[in-house]
Amino acid sequence: MKEIKIIGLGDCIISHKLSVHTEPEFLEMADLVKSADLTVANLETLIHDYEEDVYPSPQPGGSWMRTSSELADEMLWLGIDMVSTANNHSLDYMYGGLFKTIYHLNRLKIKYAGTGKNLSDARKPAYVDTAGGRIGLISASSTNAPFCVAGPARRDMNGRPGLNPLRYQEYYTSDEQIISQLKEIYNKLGLKHDEEGERFFEKIFTIGEPLGRTTQPDPSDMAGNLESIREALRQSDLVIFSLHCHQGRENEFDKPATFVEEFARACIDEGAHLFLGHGPHVLMGIELRNGKPIFYSLGNFIYQNFSAERIPAEFYAKFSLDPYSGTPSDAYDERQKRHPAFIGEDSYKRWISVFPRMTFKDEKLTDLQLYPVYLGQDKPRSQRGRPLLAKGALAEKILKEIKALSLEYGTEIVIKDGIGKVIL
Repeated sequence: MKEIKIIGLGDCIISHKLSVHTEPEFLEMADLVKSADLTVANLETLIHDYEEDVYPSPQPGGSWMRTSSELADEMLWLGIDMVSTANNHSLDYMYGGLFKTIYHLNRLKIKYAGTGKNLSDARKPAYVDTAGGRIGLISASSTNAPFCVAGPARRDMNGRPGLNPLRYQEYYTSDEQIISQLKEIYNKLGLKHDEEGERFFEKIFTIGEPLGRTTQPDPSDMAGNLESIREALRQSDLVIFSLHCHQGRENEFDKPATFVEEFARACIDEGAHLFLGHGPHVLMGIELRNGKPIFYSLGNFIYQNFSAERIPAEFYAKFSLDPYSGTPSDAYDERQKRHPAFIGEDSYKRWISVFPRMTFKDEKLTDLQLYPVYLGQDKPRSQRGRPLLAKGALAEKILKEIKALSLEYGTEIVIKDGIGKVIL
């Protein structure tokens, strides 16, 4: 494999044109993204124009994400070659929205992985050929409504359209008193207690120390995704795994859940060259495993999540607004007032990010640089969410944030001239 440069981008939610802007910090960012041999991003929106076969889901991924077919072309302008489509918004507009998105990605010749007409289709790798080598991508999601999960096909039955899942099980370490109290609650409410493994409220409890919660990946989903990695290794020169997950550690939203760490390391051990995480809308740490990078979350890259042309009635009702006479701005204003993620003490973390620029040669990572991004939290709604290359003190602050988050993994990052360099 020849030398190949890859850029990884976090969550992309596109509602406004990008190519019309001319600020130096924006154009410099765009030129960097375009300079890679391959740029891969998480497409956290659906592409459609509210056609007749597109219906809003009763269980969206928080809000209903949509990008017009015209704006989808902006991804090409920015140089995005490949996207993951498995996330909590994959079925915001049911199967119509899912298949319209696939249609437009095919129209744009942007390769995608993570969704499809059945489980096999959603789990299969996608490939992009570059001058440096062929690159495979597998994409999965751990955060989604149960109906979004793709189903397997049989000889005599169609599969179910949807996304490639990586489900997980929660385990709680407790003491005898807690177990006794849970049993008493179940008895008083007339609930059936599953004594095998002490299962309460779909959670498994065991006696031990220290008290607390942990998570493990679903064995079947883990095996299926590792099989896809093995297939991609036989068909390409370099393999990327992309995981969308909102779950973090208990009371530590900017650190990954234990099942994500276990799965990411298994992906690398299976042969993947790069693990790209996204979903919690904030940065998480970087781990190097056998010289291969694990990005637990790249945060947001394009975050235009405040300007949909239409919103289903349920979104208005959720914020106690009239579902028939309100406007999208009414709903977004009310959400911003009530949602601590937008107004809380750490809300600025949603509006900063980094994107890595990686160089691989002969399947080995030889260089890894981090470019800090600011998404304009202080700008009006019409300009908010567009990525600008951060400079000066702000760049230093963002890079120190990712450096601190990576310390627990022993990853060393040197900051110089507004760029972070990971020591390999």
